[in-house]
Amino acid sequence: MLDTFRHKGLRKQLVADIRKKGLIGESVLAAVENVPRHFFLDSSFLEFAYQDKPFPIGSGQTISQPFTVAIQTELLNIERGMRVLEIGTGSGYQACILAELGCKVFTVERQRKLFAKTRDLLLQMPYQVQVFLGDGYKGLPTYAPFDRILITAAAPEVPKALIEQLKPNGVLVIPLGGGDEQDMLRITKDSDNQIKTEKFGAFRFVPMLQNLGND
Repeated sequence: MLDTFRHKGLRKQLVADIRKKGLIGESVLAAVENVPRHFFLDSSFLEFAYQDKPFPIGSGQTISQPFTVAIQTELLNIERGMRVLEIGTGSGYQACILAELGCKVFTVERQRKLFAKTRDLLLQMPYQVQVFLGDGYKGLPTYAPFDRILITAAAPEVPKALIEQLKPNGVLVIPLGGGDEQDMLRITKDSDNQIKTEKFGAFRFVPMLQNLGND
């Protein structure tokens, strides 16, 4: 896997484009600049890797638009050393952004083919990311609790199991809704297990599915 000066230059331009949209802190922008997005795309899409657009990655899934990755990451309020659960591994790009920020990342994927492909890719990356095949609605109770939980697919409801796997003062970011657009929510569980919900605009995600896929 090559990361050329041209790729690095394209990432700088991508970060400049995202910065113009506001809302994103410098640490998250630095992570976007440091993680080579073209590693996570099929070769036929390499010329488009640094456009601020989503692209298909197989199994009916997509790699999210870089701005969407950045805004979800920003909403988590990450600190180094945090334990973060990601639901929807997909290409592995978002997991590597979180790892670049110094998180210990646990990520769950339900599509078998995508899981195997991404697991093999992540073994070649300089990040400690643990990848699991499973039902994201159930989370990873064996590894809980988590400081942060990020859902990268459209969920029709907030999974109760994931709220339970949050630490006190933990944060869950989720695109909620079953239609063409979802509300980006940040859910904070305080020290008394009370829930606070904030909305941050409309986004588009592929659906979050239950059970294990065989495709």
